[in-house]
Amino acid sequence: MNKKKFDARSISIIGLLMALDIILTRFVAIETPIVRIGFGFLPVAIIAMLYGPWIAGVAAALADFMGIMLFPKVALYFPGFTLSAFLGGVIYGLVLYKKPKTLGRVVLAILLVTVFVNLGLNTLWLTILLDKAIYVIFPARFIQNLVLAPVDIALLYFVLQNKTLRKATRIE
Repeated sequence: MNKKKFDARSISIIGLLMALDIILTRFVAIETPIVRIGFGFLPVAIIAMLYGPWIAGVAAALADFMGIMLFPKVALYFPGFTLSAFLGGVIYGLVLYKKPKTLGRVVLAILLVTVFVNLGLNTLWLTILLDKAIYVIFPARFIQNLVLAPVDIALLYFVLQNKTLRKATRIE
């Protein structure tokens, strides 16, 4: 592991991106009749690109935990969603860290998170929490994610093409 990852600058950047994740996840979203378009995945993806899968996973899990503790919505804390946040950060890191930031890689990262985390694990957590059968929950979640995946791809790819951000964070 590169010790340079844990200098004051890196820790500050990770902390700021975690705070941005909490704010974007809890307070900033576009509500439509079909889907809620959120932006909380963007800071996690940036952490993943800059620092790798494990740091991104831990940062995403910590941000999820801190977000629910600081700004609880309606339910109690459920650790399954923190595991999902961790795995989402790991997936972004595995696909995007120290690799070319191409449209194909962005599509792969978003599709892996959509299929395995959003449609897989998060649907499982909701069936446990809501005590409903998966076939009741899955169709609506499938449609939501079918609509949301292209939006997420476009957002992440746009962020990666931003020259100011690339220069400021030294994204390769």
